[in-house]
Formats: sequence, structure tokens, C-alpha cells
Amino acid sequence: MKGTLGRLPALLLCLLLLSCGSGKPWHMTDITGAMPKLQFKMERANDHAIVSADSYRGKVVILYFGYTHCPDVCPTTLANLSEVLKRLDTRAYDVAVLFVSVDPDRDTPDVLGPYVRNFAREIDGLTGPPNGLMALTRRYRVLYSVTKDSPAHPYEVMHSNSVFFFDRSGRARLVTTSTDDIAGITDDVKRLLD
Repeated sequence: MKGTLGRLPALLLCLLLLSCGSGKPWHMTDITGAMPKLQFKMERANDHAIVSADSYRGKVVILYFGYTHCPDVCPTTLANLSEVLKRLDTRAYDVAVLFVSVDPDRDTPDVLGPYVRNFAREIDGLTGPPNGLMALTRRYRVLYSVTKDSPAHPYEVMHSNSVFFFDRSGRARLVTTSTDDIAGITDDVKRLLD
């Protein structure tokens, strides 16, 4: 009997540790603690205001980098995120989608603002000087390049397709490179809202 009682605390500790890791899995990749908190200062194209991460504190923030002349990936991603917002219904008021242009020369506020409003009112287009954009893309390890028009090469923009999700306090929590799983993303955003 004494041997069994001696093993009981170890058994309880093992059960406790196992139960800590058995939470519901995320649909997207959990990056909690792996990326820095949300931090930036840029111009919001929708109203020309200078905004920062503090402007969105208290909301779940979805951060995506792209450009308005993108023929396929960017509009598809924004359309999928717009559908997520629709599925959230009134909870979408506590979510902000930030679409950061990697092509600020062409994506002026007057171009970017109407572009994002075509998808959803919760989507803010952000633009800014190249050094601000570069600092933000480096912070989240987003790659992009812009090749200007020349006789030998047409204007071309390339960028990585990561979509970052931050909790209400600005902590980086989730990332995905595909927004096709609209139901899964909606479920994850609801969990971040809770």
C-alpha cells in the first residue's frame, strides 16, 4: 500500500501535465511567443489619419500585406477575410483587418481607401513611407519586392502571403498562408475574441 501511495503524487502530476496540453487545437498555426507584439505607425487610407497599434488595442487584429493591383491572391484573401467578418456578425465590430500596401507609390490613400472599402468596412488600408513599411515587414519577416517599369521589364510586385492574427492586447497569436478555410479561421477568431 505504501508503494502505491508514494506513486500517487507522480501519477497526478503526469495527468495534470497531460491535461494542460490537451486544449482544442487551432486551425491556423499558433505563434504565441514567437513573434513580437503589434507595433507600427502608418497612414490609414480610409480617413488619412496617422494610426498606430494603440489605435486598435482592444480589438482582434488581422494583419495582411499586399497591393491593390494584385491580380489574384490579394483580392481572394481579402474576400475570404470579408466572409469571416460576415460570419462573425456583430462580433466583427471587435475585429480590425489591416491591409498594408507593399506598393505605396501606386497605392496612394486615394487608391487604397476605396479598394479596401469594397471588401468590408472593418478593413483599413495602411500606407506609409518606405522606411515605415520596411520596419513593419522586417518586424514580421514578410518579404516583398517592387520592380519598377523599365524597357526590359514590366512593373512587378512580389510578396509573401502570410496573414497574422493578434489578440486584443496586441500579442501575435496565429498565422496562416491560406485563407481558404473560412470556417476554421472564423472559429479561431471567435476564440481570440473570447
